[in-house]
Amino acid sequence: MAITKKTVRSIILLVVAGIVIFLVYKKIAGNKTGEPTAGAAGAKGGGAKVLLTDAWVVKTSRLDQSIEASGTLQSNEEVEVKPEINGRIIHLYFKEGTSVKKGDLLVKLYDEDLKAQLQKLKLQQQLAKTTLERQENLLKINGISQQDVDVTRNQVSAYGADMDYTQTQLQKTELRAPFSGKLGLRNVSEGAIVSSATILTTLQQIDPLKMDFAVAEKYRNAIKNGDQVNFYVAGDTKEYKGSIYAIDPKIDLTTRTVKLRAIVPNNNGVLFPGSFAKVKIILKDLPDAMMIPSQAVIPGTRDKKVIVADKGTAKFVIVETGLRTESSVQITSGLQPGDTVITTGILQLKPGMPLKYNKIQ
Repeated sequence: MAITKKTVRSIILLVVAGIVIFLVYKKIAGNKTGEPTAGAAGAKGGGAKVLLTDAWVVKTSRLDQSIEASGTLQSNEEVEVKPEINGRIIHLYFKEGTSVKKGDLLVKLYDEDLKAQLQKLKLQQQLAKTTLERQENLLKINGISQQDVDVTRNQVSAYGADMDYTQTQLQKTELRAPFSGKLGLRNVSEGAIVSSATILTTLQQIDPLKMDFAVAEKYRNAIKNGDQVNFYVAGDTKEYKGSIYAIDPKIDLTTRTVKLRAIVPNNNGVLFPGSFAKVKIILKDLPDAMMIPSQAVIPGTRDKKVIVADKGTAKFVIVETGLRTESSVQITSGLQPGDTVITTGILQLKPGMPLKYNKIQ
């Protein structure tokens, strides 16, 4: 009975071993026969792969070369009206928000003390002149020394200088408009004690106006004094015009822009200082500009490329770009009219890959 059990156990082990060997052999044989088939299929599939793309046929068109920027309108001249000396306002001669001419009296400060001082100096000078005349007569008969005469003559001159100074102080009690313009709001009333730091009102010259704006530094050499600018202001659909008269010689280190200033007529007074302006500068018209869609350009660290169709396959070409619009970019070199530029699927394409077009524009 023991021999029979041993025999059965041996048979079972042999059967299990045979099954394992059979499965291992089948797996190895399957892998060896399957690899060439899969490789061949992959090679066949890779060679037949074609990517559907959109294309753009390069042609020349007219391009208005212009620059858009944001600007701010400013007064041609602007000043804060402040007194030069401390004093009390005895009269205000202006009405806020009105126009004044250069030299118009705006504010008068108390000046009675200065007038009294000036009168005193006049009397002292007159007395010194009388004394000087007497001493000069005495000098002729050697009745007085030359030094005494010189001292008195110097005293006469000193009184004259004091009178000039007091007269200047009197002029400072009258605040006059330094130029023609429009007054702002009044900040003081009659009777107020003011100092040199007190802002009484503002005066602005609003015809013409100035407009400040900035453009990218690459346009620095394309802009010159006298170039026309067109602009719109918020809440107004009318187009206004001006001309550039000043260009900042320094490029801003933070924004890499150049500041410009234009003069803007404002005869009817509809434009106001501080208004936002959307500026457009017309540089020149390019009758034969080559424009392609912006998405066709592949930016690189050193250059820019586009993909063109070359006998039905993809070819990468280095290009140089110029002006940009909202959806297009100008090509200045690298392409010729009639070239077919790929606009979609450019990230999947590689040099030499066959092309099949979905749409050509």
